[in-house]
Amino acid sequence: MNHGFLQDVLAGLRLPQKTLPPKYFYDAKGSEYFDQICQLDEYYPYRTELGMLPDVAGELKQYFSGKSLDNIQLVEFGAGSLHKVKPLLKKLPVITEFVAIDISGEHLKKASADLAESFPKLQIKVAQGDFTQPIELALSQATSMGFFPGSTIGNFEPEEACEFLRSARTTLGKESYMLMGVDTKKDEQMLERAYNDSKDITARFNKNILTRMNRELDANFHPDQFEHLAIYNQKLGRIEMHLRSCIRQEVEVAGESFQFKEGETIHTENSYKYYPEEFDRLASSAGWKREKIWLAPDGIFAIMLLHNADKVRD
Repeated sequence: MNHGFLQDVLAGLRLPQKTLPPKYFYDAKGSEYFDQICQLDEYYPYRTELGMLPDVAGELKQYFSGKSLDNIQLVEFGAGSLHKVKPLLKKLPVITEFVAIDISGEHLKKASADLAESFPKLQIKVAQGDFTQPIELALSQATSMGFFPGSTIGNFEPEEACEFLRSARTTLGKESYMLMGVDTKKDEQMLERAYNDSKDITARFNKNILTRMNRELDANFHPDQFEHLAIYNQKLGRIEMHLRSCIRQEVEVAGESFQFKEGETIHTENSYKYYPEEFDRLASSAGWKREKIWLAPDGIFAIMLLHNADKVRD
């Protein structure tokens, strides 16, 4: 039994507002569901960012040329299926090494093998682990650039996001860079549609964590007795995902009982949205300085290049 998973689940379910850490969404099935989410019409962040990345990579080529950088080691945090790194690898020959970090090892190994076939000259390293925690990487002497696409930074509480950015800056080292995807604040209906898709794939993704607990933690959840709920909290500037109990029920996890009232929720994920200037302040507090920004039409998504503002590791 995964004791870290168990302790996190028990701690979250004991709270007055029950919670589950979203990092546990990503077992093999959860990763598969997320790949399906990324293909949905309603889920604009994936296709918007993917459409931006070729132009971003072209501009980065000119930018790094002006900095006389010949070799870059790219480190992707939460690498997943490795689709978004491909536009960078195609247009940035200065990337000679690639390190992929993800919590879902099986999914990552397959994606890395596929990537190696497309880029046979690229040195690829795989690191399975929780990228929210410090990970020792055997980094080379090349300039490092972190890659954190999507809106994953929004899954952290702001203070946690700042802590991640500090940790990443230390991992990547002096004079490093970070290429970030940041989802922006926008029309509430557009936001809520993205997390309440018509095919209910996001609902299955959300409920899959219950199935995983049944399988791995000796739990007895009935996923069909919970419903997916995703709402925009305008005051806090975030999408909130919950699992709402359809009935009054009792559930056990590893022998410990938890009572649910009808309508009571488990808070499973947040996705914070930021105005660019808000994110600048967050990044600055973690020691990063924004060098460039690319905005999608109507400002619905941003990609930012950050530079390690300190000259030395913490």
